[in-house]
Amino acid sequence: QVQLVESGGGLVQAGGSLRLSCAASGRTYAMGWFRQAPGKERKFIAAISWSGDSTYYAGSVKGRFTISRDNAKNTVYLQMNSLKPEDTAVYYCAAASSSIATTSIYEYDYWGQGTQVTVSS
Repeated sequence: QVQLVESGGGLVQAGGSLRLSCAASGRTYAMGWFRQAPGKERKFIAAISWSGDSTYYAGSVKGRFTISRDNAKNTVYLQMNSLKPEDTAVYYCAAASSSIATTSIYEYDYWGQGTQVTVSS
């Protein structure tokens, strides 16, 4: 069983930055970040393989967000720069059962409780 705890969310002005962290208990493989805005479905944001060699990003965040991991700390990060009001959402960390990074929500078996990110204009 894997437990995931996100932190680092908050309120920031447009153009600002935040770094989200996801601390995992138990063995993790590929990891991902998703977000869900009110009234909308949960969407893929970024993914990273177990080794960290492979990363994927949604087009809406590519060039602004960076996913990374520290396996020694069992922690995954999401650095978010140049934030926009449309980035406002609850952000979720997820763990897959495969070491290969994936963009599919169905490949993730464990989820954190989410952390709110609000970007003001």
